Formats: sequence, C-alpha cells, structure tokens
Amino acid sequence: MSALKPAELLHEGKAKKVFRTNCPGVVAVQYKDDATAFNAQKKAQLAGKGLLNWEISARLFEALEADGIASHYLGCLAPGWMAVKEVAIVPVEVVLRNRAAGSLCRQLPITPGTVLEPALLDLYYKDDELGDPLLTEARLKLLGLLTPQDRSELERLARAVNAALQKRLEVIDIELVDFKLEFGRSSGGELLLADEISPDTCRLWNTSSAEADGEERILDKDRFRKDLGGVVEAYGEVLKRVQGMGPAPRQYQ
Repeated sequence: MSALKPAELLHEGKAKKVFRTNCPGVVAVQYKDDATAFNAQKKAQLAGKGLLNWEISARLFEALEADGIASHYLGCLAPGWMAVKEVAIVPVEVVLRNRAAGSLCRQLPITPGTVLEPALLDLYYKDDELGDPLLTEARLKLLGLLTPQDRSELERLARAVNAALQKRLEVIDIELVDFKLEFGRSSGGELLLADEISPDTCRLWNTSSAEADGEERILDKDRFRKDLGGVVEAYGEVLKRVQGMGPAPRQYQ
C-alpha cells in the first residue's frame, strides 16, 4: 500500500468499508466480498467479488474522467483498496434505465426488454430502512433534498455518465441496460460522481451471447438475485473485457 494509511472506520455499507486516512480530505475504500439483494434480505459471501468490483470501478472511473466526467476517485492502493476524495453523499440515488427490466416491469405494465427512448431517469430517497422510496416532484420539494439547480445538475451528470458508458461498453459487446448512481459534494461544493460503477450497480447484458434473450447474457447481480449461479465468473468476464479498454488503473500518489 502507498504512504496513504487507513485509520478508523468511518462507515460500512453492504459492499464497501470507508476509512479515514492520514491525508486530510482523502478516504480509503475497501471493497468487500459480500453480496446482497432485495435490500439485504438475501446475503452471501462470494470470494473474489470485491477485487473484481474494485478494478472494474477504477477502470470505469478513469474512462469517465477521460470523457470529462469528474468523480471522487483518486487512484488505487493495495488490491481491493481505492483512494477517493471525502465527499458529503447526496441522499438521492439516481436510477437510469435504457431498457425496461427488474422492478420497473413489476411496477408498471411494460414488457421486459423494451427500449426506453429517451432513457428513463428516476430519483429515490437513499434510506435502507424506508426501502429507498421513489421521489416524486412533490416529495423532493417536501423534503428539501435538492434545489432546482442541484436537481438539474444531478440529472445532467447522470445522462452524461450514461452516454459515455454506453459508448465505452458497446465496443466490448456489453449493453448497459440500467444502473444506479450516487453523487457527493466535495469540500469546495462541487457535485461529483461517487460510490462505484460495477456489476453490483449496473445491469449488463452480453451482446455477443448466442442466447440473445436468455440467462446466458446476464453479466451482473441479477445472477445472484435470480439464483442463476456463476456470479463471480460473470463479473470476471466483465473485468476481462473492461481491461481491454486501456492500461491498468493508476496508483494513488
């Protein structure tokens, strides 16, 4: 590990631990092997998952950075560890859908796989105990979570991430079906992409699969949700393809 040294634990989530470090304004994130679904009602330990998500996230953060999209990512430490800017997480999750899948098809009369043009963007209140409820315009105003300017910027950034990721992943025969994003504010007030970008947070389909409409194409956490098996193998396939996009992730200095 570099001279950056993790200290006390600041937060432990379902998939990561966040530690204070000896460098002000920089925190260390450790990716865990824990797998959860349905708001952590389903749990398992999948050896190697954390390392896969760590490298996939690092490489995609760097790809987005090259496309002009700023994030909290600073660089990698030891395997499974990442250095990021300390940010105040905005308690709003952004979910962007390019195709109908998952919960959307359970909640609305939409056929799974339907292309959504333009992509559907929904906001959810980030609170596990409440089940991350959908935020309507009235609810956003009631809770005072975002100013109109903040919401506009959040949605602009999310759509920019979507466009950039779709373009990058298409080249490696992966379709970005939908994904969840989180954002945070830096000490200077800048809104930055945060959390992670991985098969845990994205629904990814293998476009080179011979089984165009079946289980074989699934390269994301749906393999865990649906008890399909091969979760780590699918994540490994995503990493192998993402590795072909460019050099190894940078080390934090």
